[in-house]
Amino acid sequence: MDASTHPATDHAAVDSVPWGAVWGQDAAVRALQDAASDPGSMTHAWLITGPPGSGRSTLAYAFAAALIAEPTGGPAAEQAMRQVLAGTHPDLAALRTEGVIISIKDARALVERSYFAPSLGRYRVIVMEDADRMTERTSNVLLKALEEPPERTVWVLCAPSDADLLPTIRSRVRTLRLREPDIDDVARLIVQRTGADPMVAEQSARHAQRHIGMAQRLATDAAARARRDTMLRAVLRVRGVGDAVEVAGAMVAAATDDAKALTAERDEAERSSLLRTLGIAEGAAVPPAVRSQLSALEDEQKRRATRSLRDGIDRVLTDLESMFRDVLMLQFGRDADLINRELEPDLRALAAAWTAERTLTVVDRIGETRENLEFNAAPTLALESMLVTVASGRIP
Repeated sequence: MDASTHPATDHAAVDSVPWGAVWGQDAAVRALQDAASDPGSMTHAWLITGPPGSGRSTLAYAFAAALIAEPTGGPAAEQAMRQVLAGTHPDLAALRTEGVIISIKDARALVERSYFAPSLGRYRVIVMEDADRMTERTSNVLLKALEEPPERTVWVLCAPSDADLLPTIRSRVRTLRLREPDIDDVARLIVQRTGADPMVAEQSARHAQRHIGMAQRLATDAAARARRDTMLRAVLRVRGVGDAVEVAGAMVAAATDDAKALTAERDEAERSSLLRTLGIAEGAAVPPAVRSQLSALEDEQKRRATRSLRDGIDRVLTDLESMFRDVLMLQFGRDADLINRELEPDLRALAAAWTAERTLTVVDRIGETRENLEFNAAPTLALESMLVTVASGRIP
């Protein structure tokens, strides 16, 4: 989407708070600033698309803050913006599924809230961060709400691509596509944010394939960098079915440990908070009357753990795709933009030993495995099958 430039004073009232966390998306910011400041040209259903790590959600909440706050500025407007960015403003409704898919129940609850008039701000804004995780039945729940939203309600959906949504959804939204940042730009941002060594930041940005959040994690977590390197080298050593079974198990174990590390602290904090809310002392027995609430929390945490595990496995598969993509690049005589430069000697040996057709078969098989896992295939079996293809060059 093209967006004309404006002097900073055009949006001075809303620039200071909501847009500060948005990075590298100047054209998109200008387009949304224009929409927020001109009700006459406002679209009431938006879809923000872009690759993982491009800042879709950050931009969605910045837009929500600018829409809800009064454009005249002042302390009240800044306070409203900060509440939106913190997720506490009453005119903001947001959904980011902790499970593998967005449930129909959650979608219906969001639709119901969309029909409430704003209580304090200019608009009621509904943000759905993972719109690509809707099934067809769930998407149908949204259609009428997107087609005929109340005058002062704005929907903002986020997804990697508009192709991830049904055509009926796409036809009812205005799409804003985000740009993919350069590796050097991501590396500079990571250095600014974390003080990481520039060489580590560049390597992390490259390995994360420009995903800002993942690059930041790699740059600040030596153990995560080591796990990634170990896993890729293990796959390069797969030679038969026995190796495939062993490495698949290691992949799932590593992803499980990673998921536990990411969720354990949050799970315990949520449990402690619920017990305090219910007036139950730490270590005391949970009365039967409130056990259902604790069970509901535990069920939600299990769904979140399942998603975290699947996301972790998908990240490993994304890394594998990048490695075999490098092999393919070497087979076609291109070595200027390798993602996994640290493995170049091993990748050159593989490029010489394999045909390009075999490499393409492996890349396609990894992509199929990612899709199968999205449809709840058993992770270990799916990975074993994929690694047999790596070992043999054939689909089992």
